Amino acid sequence: MKDVILFDLDGTITDSKVGITKSVQYALRYFGINVDDPDELCKFIGPPLRQSFKDFYDFDDAGAERAVEKWREYFLEKGIFENILYSGIDVMLKKLKRGGGKTLLVASTKSTSSAEKVLEYLCISEYFTFVSGSELNGDRSDKKELILYALENADIKDISRCIMVGDRKHDIIGAKSVGMDSVGVLYGYGNYKELLEAGATHIVRDVEGLSELLLNF
Repeated sequence: MKDVILFDLDGTITDSKVGITKSVQYALRYFGINVDDPDELCKFIGPPLRQSFKDFYDFDDAGAERAVEKWREYFLEKGIFENILYSGIDVMLKKLKRGGGKTLLVASTKSTSSAEKVLEYLCISEYFTFVSGSELNGDRSDKKELILYALENADIKDISRCIMVGDRKHDIIGAKSVGMDSVGVLYGYGNYKELLEAGATHIVRDVEGLSELLLNF
């Protein structure tokens, strides 16, 4: 029985493309880098932010740190609100929490404070027992660390009761590294090949399929 469900946030619960890509555009512009097509920046959704600036634009540690500071300037003022729930997510969470008796947790590479603000803004914070996010200095940004931190704070010791839901390989790999089953969702920012190669236990196409799977564990 899977009665503890950990959710990624961006690309799994919320469609955060507009807010995140505009924040990245704003940060890159500070360095004289102009990216007109926001779709080019969807690769920033999911992985740790500092590492993404290093991986995708060859920033050094200091540059990546400054880029994150600029990213936050836009995100905390505007980007955090340029974010919507995927259709059917609120209904699913209600069913899982109230009807299914599931314990719901968030494990997100977003900072804890930002993740909590998003959940409150979208009126779904009541469904989650604990929100595990990164520290503002970048600590605890690895998915494995986030998952373990969530379980520790929710006092969950039996991994066999748990399943991780996410849209990118980082979610699947993080779950696999602690011996946890996982569900990859195709409505977010990953794709079937990425999730399959990462070792997802299950892959679902839409929120309806995800809801049916989780309610029947």
